[in-house]
Amino acid sequence: MRNRLDRRAFMGQTTAALAALTAGRSFAAEEPLKVAAVFTEFRYRSHAHVILENFLELLLFNGKWTDPGVKVVSFYADLFPDKDMAKDVARDYKIPLFKSIAEALCLGGSELAVDAVLSIGEHGDYPVNARGVREYPRKRFFDEIVAVFKKSKRVVPLFNDKHLSYRWDWAKEMYDTAVAMKIPFMAGSSVSLAQRRPALELPRRPKIAEAVSIHGGPFEVYDFHGLEVLQSFVESRPGAETGVKEVQFLEGDALWKAADAGLWSEKVADTAMAAELGPGQPPIRQLVRTKPFSDEPHWGVLVSYKDGLRAVVLKIGKNHSRWNFACRLESDKEPRGTSFYVGPWGNRNLFMALSHAIQTHFRQKQAPYPVERTLLTTGVLAAAVDSKAAKGKAVETPHLQFDYTPRDFGKMRERGDSWKVITDKTPQPAGIKRKL
Repeated sequence: MRNRLDRRAFMGQTTAALAALTAGRSFAAEEPLKVAAVFTEFRYRSHAHVILENFLELLLFNGKWTDPGVKVVSFYADLFPDKDMAKDVARDYKIPLFKSIAEALCLGGSELAVDAVLSIGEHGDYPVNARGVREYPRKRFFDEIVAVFKKSKRVVPLFNDKHLSYRWDWAKEMYDTAVAMKIPFMAGSSVSLAQRRPALELPRRPKIAEAVSIHGGPFEVYDFHGLEVLQSFVESRPGAETGVKEVQFLEGDALWKAADAGLWSEKVADTAMAAELGPGQPPIRQLVRTKPFSDEPHWGVLVSYKDGLRAVVLKIGKNHSRWNFACRLESDKEPRGTSFYVGPWGNRNLFMALSHAIQTHFRQKQAPYPVERTLLTTGVLAAAVDSKAAKGKAVETPHLQFDYTPRDFGKMRERGDSWKVITDKTPQPAGIKRKL
């Protein structure tokens, strides 16, 4: 981490890299935006690490090295775990590490002194409640950030990593506060921005009959990503998004009984898995009985939308880089599917596209996609947790029957050119990403 690559060394690597750097500076001609980074903990491969490395060094997006156009000017760390990186990174990059969120936003003064705020409330030793959900302090972070905005009578763009809160009422309060104060607010998952392999582009305003999103990770924390992938596709159907009326958590045999009842489509799920594993796979009901899939529990979150669409997020096997999606349009006999490729180094490189989207949000003062998407997925996730606690009883969600209009976020997606620069043979840096 301390073998820092200076700008001159980087520019001497290749002519192509130099050209990309010059092109990337086109949007950063003005003074870089000053960013405060507020996070739970900063250790290797934590969200603070994999997001901030794309703010502190040149950003690779769609094969081009670019200047992020921002300067991180302050840190606030809520925790200092074993193998903490925050102190070393703060020293190496000459970033003040403050003892409170207010001090980080005010740079030690009494008024807001930054142009944007990164709030990364993921990872760390926080309590796990009776429902198996870790109680990350995203709402507390938000409240303390907003308190500075109110005192300073000024707001700046804010990014909240992942879902808004583990509690729906707090999530809704965060959203309502941002709307009332006109805070440019962005949140959500990194996965929906990943490269789609094979490429999948739905027609404008697609009439989706069935949809399945699949992940291979743990309960709640990965179900959120699966919901965001699902929502990033279905929100564009005719009439825009009108909300969700019911959510049900289904596990084991109950999951297959729901498929037999026509509540979700195994054929669409087969297409989603084939996008990852290739053609010729056994049907998904058989697949989960074979190793290594049989060694893991499987479940689903059944989402019933207000307009009649039903979709499911499935947990299949144990592969933290498994992100698959498929749907069938009303005009099609066969489903269309894709797998989200995260690039080399597992999920670490997912955060390059997300970081680019955040930086765009900070510059333009508008999120590339509506924060209402994440408000909805936050509410669906909370309802799924309630349904699981109620042993699979369906949970009605009248509070999630709200509408919003999607935005085309295609320019924020990784298309695959970055994997010509970072390949499977590229060694993964132990610390902040520098020389590749």
